[in-house]
Order: sequence, then structure tokens, then C-alpha cells
Amino acid sequence: MKLWDKGFSIDKKIEQFTVGNDREIDLHIAKYDVQASLTHAIMLESIGIITSEELDQLKKGLNSLSEVIENGNFVIEDTFEDVHSKIEYELTKTLGDVGKKIHTARSRNDQVLVALQLYYKENLEIINDKTKTFFDTLIDLAETHKTQLLPGYTHLQVAMPSSFGLWFSAYAELLIDDVYVLNAVSKIVDQNPLGSAAGYGSSFPIDRDITTKALGFSTLKYNVVAAQLSRGKSERAIANALGGLCNTMSRFAMDICLYMSQNFGFITFPDELTTGSSIMPHKKNPDVFELIRGKCNKIQALHTEMLLITNNLPSGYHRDFQLLKENIINAFEDVKDILDIFNYAIQQIIVKDVDLSDDKYKYLFTVDSINNLVVGGMSFREAYQQIGSQVQNDTYQPDLGKKHSHIGSIHNLCLEDIRAKFPNGE
Repeated sequence: MKLWDKGFSIDKKIEQFTVGNDREIDLHIAKYDVQASLTHAIMLESIGIITSEELDQLKKGLNSLSEVIENGNFVIEDTFEDVHSKIEYELTKTLGDVGKKIHTARSRNDQVLVALQLYYKENLEIINDKTKTFFDTLIDLAETHKTQLLPGYTHLQVAMPSSFGLWFSAYAELLIDDVYVLNAVSKIVDQNPLGSAAGYGSSFPIDRDITTKALGFSTLKYNVVAAQLSRGKSERAIANALGGLCNTMSRFAMDICLYMSQNFGFITFPDELTTGSSIMPHKKNPDVFELIRGKCNKIQALHTEMLLITNNLPSGYHRDFQLLKENIINAFEDVKDILDIFNYAIQQIIVKDVDLSDDKYKYLFTVDSINNLVVGGMSFREAYQQIGSQVQNDTYQPDLGKKHSHIGSIHNLCLEDIRAKFPNGE
């Protein structure tokens, strides 16, 4: 069944190419299409297009379909083009001509738009919540390890003393920036497109305020052409937001892979969180973090894909938009999984003590030594030259008795301030 069926059969090769795997992808938005259809039916009854008895029948049919979807038993067979045609078919099969009235005053264009907007809204909230859980875990780890030394590196060279507290809370604070962007995107998709039909509105006296309130949108997309133009624009904004969050997680995962290596040896994980080698029995590989890194980098490329698909399209609907659905929905599902597994794994991190007798840390405290001289009255430039000369002459000896003062003084400025910054339901 096709919503645009006019009584002729389409070439099978054309049908296969144009439908693609829409049926599988549409399973993610089935419940939102039912939700929007129910709200649309309520609006149609309010303006006299359908009777109250017909509305009751449609409610019963749509609620029944909602249960099937919720139970995981909803299937879109090959005989249907998409979720929208399947739902209308089921209503018509059950209700007869009443089922055929559900499409009055709407197009498949605004039908898929509103289902996607509802999916985006809900899943942005879910990702926001999961990010907050991850944030809380990192702040807790920062508190636990706030004075435990972690050598800082610049240019991958030993630089200055830092702490695991600073490391964990650094990524926690970056998550706050990612949530700012997620919240901005939530506002973009929180605009009801239903009623824009094919992009040029409806000649029926529809009441878009009813559907806006009933669907939980904060406002509507007033201009019907703008509603259609939002397809692609919303996906680009979402891809950018998810990409920013993935950038934070990818860099964090890279740090973990680096710090687990024997050349650093700062952290490890329980054996059951790692994998082995088929040929080298000593291997303890951080595969989960490597996959997090790879998946996150893949998602960061999504914005470019969304941009190139939609960049030069004129106004109105174009079938190119169909290509946006699969990867943006897959990205949502992947980000949720990544946040879950990252939060699960990082809670089991084992922080190791750093062996400061290792020769590579010989100059880790040169800055502290300079600062101690400055506190004693020497100018910074003179102190820098004095310590620099000792390094060059191989006579430098760190004052290890003061090594933790630098770490604690920085760290104690941050934690509660960072915790308080996290946005609450913006």
C-alpha cells in the first residue's frame, strides 16, 4: 500500500530503490506517528471534519496500534512503503471508511516531519539525562581521586604535575558545554510542523494550536513553507550537537587508551572489561574504549553528510530528505548506547600510583621549583633561568616535599563550581 496510490503499479526496481530500508528505520518513529495521528484526529473532530463517533473509533484503533508497537510486535511488511501507509492500512482494515479519513488535511510530508520532531524531542531529552548521569559519575571520580597525582603532558612530553581529579572533572565540564548545545537544538525541534501539509498549508479550517498543545510542543512553525524547509536544517543542528558530545567522549576515550598503555601505566580496568589477543597471551586490550572512539568519530562526520545532502536544495519537498532519516536515527541510538557503556565502564576504572622515581619524571616539578624561588623573593625570569640552567647541567633536584601543593590548590577551586554549572532542564 502507498498513500499516493493512483491505481497503477510502479516498476519493482524503482520501488525497491526509492523505498530502500525505510521500513526498518520507520520502526523507530512508529509510536510517534500514532501519537500525531491521534492528535490530528482530535483536531479534525473539533473543526467538524469527522464526527465524535468517528473520533472514538479512530482513538480505539490508534490506541490498539500503540499497544502493538509498545509490545514490540509491530511489523511493516514489504507490501507497505513506510510506517504511515501501514498505520493507515491497519485503521482502514479495522474501521473501514473511517480509517481512510485520518489523512484528511495533512500530507505524508508533515506526517513524517511531526513524527521525526517528536522522536528528536524525546531522544534529545534522553541523551541529556544520560549525559547528566555520566557527568555525575565523572565528578564523583574527581572527588575520589582529587589529590592523586597524574603527570600532565604537552606535545606528548612530560610537562607539569596534575591530578586525576583535574582529569575527570575536565571532561565533566566539557559535557556542560555539550549540554548547552543540546538544549539549543531541543528548542529548534520543539516547533510543531503538523498542518503544513505538503509545505503549502491546507484549505481546511484546521486548528494548529490544538495539535501544538496536545503534542507538547512549546510553539508551532507558523509559516508552512518554513516548516518544510526545517527538514534538513533540524538534522544539521542535531548532527552538530551530537557531534560535539561525541568529540568530548572520543578525546576522553583516547586518553584512556593512552593511559592504559604500558608506556604510561596510569590506569587499568578489571580483566572482564578488556579483551585479549589470539596470538599474544599477555594482551589486555581496551577495545570498548577504542570502539567508543571510533563510533564517536563516525558520528562527528554526520554533520557533513547532512550538510551535503541538503545544502543546495530549493524550497519545497524533495525525496533527498528521505536519506536524512537513517543515519540521524542511528546516531541517536548509538549515542545513547555509548553514554551507557562509557558510564558503566568508567566507574570501574583502577587508578594507579605513579612511580616518581622513574627517570622520565625527573623534570616534572620544574615549574614548582621556579615558583618556590619566586615566593622566596626572586624574579620569575631569574628563577626560570636558574632552574633552566640546572636542567641543562643535569644538576636539577626537585623538592618532592612540596609536590602536592600545586595539585591541591588548583583542584580545590573547581569541583563544586563545576557541579553547580550543569544546566537544569533548560
